[in-house]
Amino acid sequence: MEEGDELSYKICAYAICKNEEKFVDRWMDHVSEADSVIVVDTGSTDHTIEKLRQRGATVYSYEIDPFRFDYSRNYCLELIPDDVDICVSSDLDDVIELGWRKKLESAWQKDTTRGLYLYNWSFNADGTPAVQYTHQRIHARHNFHWIYPTHEVLEYTGPGKEKQVFVEGLVYNHFPDATKDRSLNLPLLELAVKENPNDSRNLHYLGREYMFHQDWEKCIETLTKYLDPNISSWDEERSASMRFIARAYGALGNSYEQKRWLHKAIAEAPFLREPYIELAQIAYHEKDWLAEYFYAEEALKIKNKTLKYLNEAFAWDYTPDDLCTIACYWLGLYEQGVAHAKAALALNPTDERLIRNLKVTQEKLDISIPVE
Repeated sequence: MEEGDELSYKICAYAICKNEEKFVDRWMDHVSEADSVIVVDTGSTDHTIEKLRQRGATVYSYEIDPFRFDYSRNYCLELIPDDVDICVSSDLDDVIELGWRKKLESAWQKDTTRGLYLYNWSFNADGTPAVQYTHQRIHARHNFHWIYPTHEVLEYTGPGKEKQVFVEGLVYNHFPDATKDRSLNLPLLELAVKENPNDSRNLHYLGREYMFHQDWEKCIETLTKYLDPNISSWDEERSASMRFIARAYGALGNSYEQKRWLHKAIAEAPFLREPYIELAQIAYHEKDWLAEYFYAEEALKIKNKTLKYLNEAFAWDYTPDDLCTIACYWLGLYEQGVAHAKAALALNPTDERLIRNLKVTQEKLDISIPVE
């Protein structure tokens, strides 16, 4: 092989699944660039297994009670032949954009341990990415295993430091089944924290899950524990936890604590838009137009979205400009309001409310212009 030539690697795509026959064809269409596809089914009662086998996947059954994601993924990982070089982990509701293999082989080196890539977790109505972040489920065959009952992560167990590469242009798109039962998340997260009481990641996820379940007191208690500086240090995740605590206080009717925690969230990570937008939304409901305009404008000054799982769609869609438009209207700042209304509409051009807001603000501006 001449210097500069790309190396050729043996690649296996692998996954676990349950009752996902509707995704089989789409998933197989996109992972078929791999040399082999191995799937562990954890108890399907539909035609998932048959469809996967018809499409060429090797499928095994593995049912464990009580179910855990890490055990199931590790079982699948053990079934991958030892001579495989690269393992591509993907759920059946993921779509890896075609041409991924060439990009992966171009970036991978013999001593690479893990491949990082862009993961679009959710999408706006117009099909543009909403929440997106860097993910890391492509890895070398050896020296890895999965940990945690849910929100599982891939842990490196090899010697020395990892040698990771970002695979430019390799993109996963996530298109989940909104009807799928996710009731296991809470008990599995409670189990994860029981097994590792001071694990920051699991505490954050558990506190967030309590928020989703509207268990406000447990949300506050769990995330307050997470914020112990001896437990957590990642500023972005800490800021998100503070925002979730603020939401819990807001739901409990304590607006003072709600705002206090949002300001703490800003202080923790002033480069994030999200706490500014949440403060602007509170100001909107309180009809505090000056505060609404200030916080939304401060958010818009932040131009770079961090590619972490914590970013939220409302901070980067039309919402900041929409909030500015409304505040400008009531403050009599019609020229600025029109500019923000146009910016909001550019990000969501079919929204009837945004169209009306531009129209009424433009009318106010036209009236306010003196006749020569």
